[in-house]
Amino acid sequence: MSLTIVIVNYRTADLVEQCLRSLRDEVAAIDSARVVVVDNDSGDNSVERLRRAVKAKLWEDWVHVVPLERNGGFAYGNNAGIKLALDGGRPSDFVFLLNPDTVVRAGAVDALLSFMRANPEVGIAGSLLEDAEGVPQCSARRRPSPLGEFEAGARLGVLSRRLSKYVVAMPVEKRPHRCDWVSGAALMVRREVVEQIGLMDEGYFLYYEEVDFCERARRAGWQLWFVPDSRIVHLEGSATGINATRRRRPGYWYDSRRRYFVKFYGVAGLIVSDMLWAVGRASLMLRRLLRLGGSTAGDPRLYFYDLVFGDLGALFKLNTWRTAWGRKHKHTA
Repeated sequence: MSLTIVIVNYRTADLVEQCLRSLRDEVAAIDSARVVVVDNDSGDNSVERLRRAVKAKLWEDWVHVVPLERNGGFAYGNNAGIKLALDGGRPSDFVFLLNPDTVVRAGAVDALLSFMRANPEVGIAGSLLEDAEGVPQCSARRRPSPLGEFEAGARLGVLSRRLSKYVVAMPVEKRPHRCDWVSGAALMVRREVVEQIGLMDEGYFLYYEEVDFCERARRAGWQLWFVPDSRIVHLEGSATGINATRRRRPGYWYDSRRRYFVKFYGVAGLIVSDMLWAVGRASLMLRRLLRLGGSTAGDPRLYFYDLVFGDLGALFKLNTWRTAWGRKHKHTA
């Protein structure tokens, strides 16, 4: 069975080269495996640097650097790689989407591949992500929902326990288990899934594209699994800068969240989600004011304003209603 690994680069040539070094032995151990590095029109010298590195290290037989003419976002870049993997006379059986800010542990790729070979009902599987010190990150999650937004806004232990099946972040387990979606930092998809549901929605510039993709696969009847034997170091935020949580979060994050909720819950669902989140967050701020506990640690600056008022402003934009209209027909862009 053949495999194509897709890495999307945007001005992260050093990180990509580090990732490729970690993949060298992984690819050598798998028959018919190759890596496609898609450059999202970085505008620096990323393409030249990566091509020189590939040539100097004699990786040309398994690494291909593909420049794009514009930066259309993460889904756009991944779709270009997926198309290359599935086009031609011998399309790949599996596609592994891998972030540039990752380092692959020994055996990680084969662990995912072996799991999917053994379980044909699994359409998408994700790795255990961990930081450079080996501390696990949340890789398997439940789908976002209005009640999940309420829980996330309130951050109240008793409420989180009552709404546990709506909490997006799942506890990190040492055994494989089903989930609603896995992180796009290390996501393997079966060719038949793409043939059935289509490519990633390029209406997302960055963030939520894998949530959307996994939800469409799940609704099409495919299982999604978390496979902890596949361990990958994820230097989270190194490729995007969004790990600096106290900074103001970029507008495209809110755009992506909004698009997801409108697509899968409608405009009314987005409004309800925002209202529940705002009520939860107001209760958190009241508890802090009364010194009853609660913390906003990890929140970006102006989070409440950007989320609530950004979505209110979007209700007066045509694109929001176009997304809602498209939802009535199908969940693809």
